[in-house]
Amino acid sequence: MNAPQIAWLPDGGRLHMNHGPIDLIVEAFGAETERRAAYAQAAVRFRTILEELVAELPELRRPALPGQPRAFAGSTARRMEAACVPLARTFITPMAAVAGSVADEMLAALVAGRDLERAYVNDGGDIAIHLSPGRSMRLAIAGTGHALTDRAEIGVSSPVRGVATSGWRGRSFSLGIADAVTVLARSAAEADAAATIIANAVDLPGHAAIMRKPANELAPDTDLGALPVTVGVGELSGSEIERALQRGLAAAEDLRRRGLIEAAALFLAGRMTVCASDATATAFDGPPPPLRGGGSCVDAAPSVDLPRSTWEADNAKRGRCGVEVAEPQPAFEVIHA
Repeated sequence: MNAPQIAWLPDGGRLHMNHGPIDLIVEAFGAETERRAAYAQAAVRFRTILEELVAELPELRRPALPGQPRAFAGSTARRMEAACVPLARTFITPMAAVAGSVADEMLAALVAGRDLERAYVNDGGDIAIHLSPGRSMRLAIAGTGHALTDRAEIGVSSPVRGVATSGWRGRSFSLGIADAVTVLARSAAEADAAATIIANAVDLPGHAAIMRKPANELAPDTDLGALPVTVGVGELSGSEIERALQRGLAAAEDLRRRGLIEAAALFLAGRMTVCASDATATAFDGPPPPLRGGGSCVDAAPSVDLPRSTWEADNAKRGRCGVEVAEPQPAFEVIHA
């Protein structure tokens, strides 16, 4: 196993941490002494997090069971299990929450004992958020083909502290056909697990235009075994797209009513629908958007005026969410497309 790599990004304000499959962007806001101390704490925690997960990997690849949480040794593994057990009415393993749980674990290390205004840890688009009183962050969500034009503002009074995206076009396997499902929840781990469940539910079982293969033919060590995962989606009619989205929306509404998520945005073939309470819906710029046309979220480009080379270096092949920090006079915007 390669050693952890930790380095400043060229802007000097964000820390890049990489170790095997874990790839993080970490940023903290506040007094310089507090920020530097926070980054040092995060660096110490990062050095062992992958080793801890690998030590419990065989059990983490086994399905979670409703109401029967397992006693994992590592704190990140416990976060994964806690996020998945409430969703275990259908098949899910703790690996569905690994990226979000790593983000949560690293954020906890970053902010412990520190006086920070805001902070976030972005693990490939699964983002854990810290806010102090009076502060907020804006999430930029891709998926409509019009760049990152869908925004959600998260204030300190909101319960949302995590955002995650799942879908068959992403870096992990999916049982469904959603291009992307982005979830807002109380933690990144909970958002990550829920996004997996909702993305799996966006589906048209048995449809001839949907290509699937057993997961273990694509990755022999996958936690999904021989379950059929989506590898291609052909042309779908408008009514079929809407039917698939409505299946996912039903799953999202169930999780929202159970208090497991705050909101979700579902994307398929250029159309989008949103699941949110009236209170959460006010976080979006305007009312929740209806189903509408657009392109694939996978190919979205940044909507802010950043040098293309910088954006490519920082964000290529990462997740489909970004972060802005709301300032009295905003000076920057960080987008991860």
